[in-house]
Amino acid sequence: MIGERARLFVALELPDEARVELASWRAGVLARTPSLRAVPVESLHVTLCFLGAVAPEAIVGIGAACAEVVDRLRRAAIPLGLAEPLWLPRRRPRVLAVSIEDRGGLLAALQGELSASLARGGWYDPEPRPFLSHVTLARVRASDRFRQFELEPPHAVAFTGSTVTLFRSRPGSQYEPLR
Repeated sequence: MIGERARLFVALELPDEARVELASWRAGVLARTPSLRAVPVESLHVTLCFLGAVAPEAIVGIGAACAEVVDRLRRAAIPLGLAEPLWLPRRRPRVLAVSIEDRGGLLAALQGELSASLARGGWYDPEPRPFLSHVTLARVRASDRFRQFELEPPHAVAFTGSTVTLFRSRPGSQYEPLR
């Protein structure tokens, strides 16, 4: 189809043990408010670079650029952990998230390299704000008025980040892995 665009992002995939803990923790929060719409458990991830709408013919180049960065920075898996809950943005929140602990800064370094590489290719406009590693767990329903409340953190699950994937986003938080 002429003019078709692909909505793309690059993400760190989460291991099952992190997804299970996040889903369990989130269930308690969702029970407190009907205003939140859960992201499917299989779709939970850490977004590293959101590219937005891109011409489909650029996908091969974007995938190659991502693979080059990941291969160059390949180390032992990145040590991470589940940290504090977040309401984003802080004023008038629309998203429930949990921050990701990145003690060694390796995830932030990976994100910075990906950002720079994709920007050089002309596919990405880097965020002006510092990288905030987090997992989006639920979104506030568009029609609802919402008031944030205090949250206890999830259990401190430590895990390793090892899989970076280029995804195509489809309506309804459906993500298709491309590379």
